[in-house]
Amino acid sequence: MLTSILWASVGGAMIGLAASWILLAKGRIAGISGIIGGLLSARDEQSAWRSSFLVGLLVGGGILTTILPDAIAAPDSRSLVLIGAAGGLVGYGTRLGSGCTSGHGVCGLTRLSPRSLAATLTFMGTGFLTATIVALAAGAR
Repeated sequence: MLTSILWASVGGAMIGLAASWILLAKGRIAGISGIIGGLLSARDEQSAWRSSFLVGLLVGGGILTTILPDAIAAPDSRSLVLIGAAGGLVGYGTRLGSGCTSGHGVCGLTRLSPRSLAATLTFMGTGFLTATIVALAAGAR
């Protein structure tokens, strides 16, 4: 248990450092959907840092799964179609909410943004409700 808390604390600190670096160095919010959206648009002058940030996410995940193979694993009971549909709904929600969990939840709340607080409460509440309904429909307790 202590090991899980330690790793979660290290991960949280790294997320905070990355978000702080982007805000201080680039004046940008570390919203992953915005970073990807900007990378897919024609903004060449910002593609280097956006690409570096995303590569860092992937490399960090790769390092984590090498050190702790069970840390990132898809649930065995979920189909790839269900996981893909859930990802699509998350993407739709980030557009609808004008930002993602990292932009609103990590960066917006630390800046005491009322809009980010409303967005975070909305997506967390909706996520809890959806997970509960799916678990109940599947017969889980």
